[in-house]
Amino acid sequence: MSWNPRSLPDQSGRTFVVTGANSGLGYFTGEQLAGAGAHVVLACRNPAKAAAAAVAIRGRVAGASVSTLEVDLADLTSVRRAAERMLEFPQLHGLILNAGIVHPPTDRSVSLDGTELVLATNYTGHFLLTSLVLPVLQQTPGSRVVSLGSLITRLLDSSLEDLQLETTYNGGKAYAQSKIAMQVFGFELDRRLRSAGLDGPAGVQSLVAHPGYSISGLTPGIRGVKEVSRAKRFVDTLQGFVGAQGKNTGAWSTVRAAIDPAATGGQYYGPRFLTRGVPTVQHPTRTSLDRGIADRLFARTEALVGAPFALAA
Repeated sequence: MSWNPRSLPDQSGRTFVVTGANSGLGYFTGEQLAGAGAHVVLACRNPAKAAAAAVAIRGRVAGASVSTLEVDLADLTSVRRAAERMLEFPQLHGLILNAGIVHPPTDRSVSLDGTELVLATNYTGHFLLTSLVLPVLQQTPGSRVVSLGSLITRLLDSSLEDLQLETTYNGGKAYAQSKIAMQVFGFELDRRLRSAGLDGPAGVQSLVAHPGYSISGLTPGIRGVKEVSRAKRFVDTLQGFVGAQGKNTGAWSTVRAAIDPAATGGQYYGPRFLTRGVPTVQHPTRTSLDRGIADRLFARTEALVGAPFALAA
């Protein structure tokens, strides 16, 4: 099926939650969904930045339906509080697990709950959030969970044995592990939904997407949300000649995974030319699909969040 990211199918009457939607990929995911007629909930750590993003979307999309929800993915108490609010929604057609630390700290830090900060923000908070809001997803026919992966999973590999990186931390490794974990999670969630008979067009589907090589300097500036310096735009423009794209087009993969009527659970979407382009179905890494790694990851994550996942293996 051909897909035109600039002419999306009507999403009127549908509700999507996008984590980390105050800037970058998350912002453009929210804007594009709102442009297709959906009600978009911007789930963000900073209420002021979430409000600014909502104002920007309303200013750029006529008649946009947008609201905000406070959630700090690195604080499990905040995640539980946000989940309680989401369970009150009458329906939830899409949960977009986008939020994350893109530029990890030089030195290892931990979340309020004692988990390595990049892992907590990019992955474990999303793990718990998805588990807690599964009931509202189940009561919404045709709902989807989209986990945001990364190209870095093709460059750096890990069997995820050392999640906390207590003695081996470096920022690149922490980011790569968090994104490998997100991809493993998305595909394992698909398997668990199928095993429980909860998948299918009328059930809940889990898909994974990656944005290619998406950078700020090739992204349109949005007043009040993200404005890029001239120096940054000049440097990043040069990277455009070697395959980079803006975050506005990087969001296309996530949006297609969330709303393409032909998409199915377990699929992996990314740019056609790997780093940029119209989104198409891609092949994930073997690690992302490894059932043994997934089983161990879920068990360890359950220990980190202090609760079993809502769906058994």
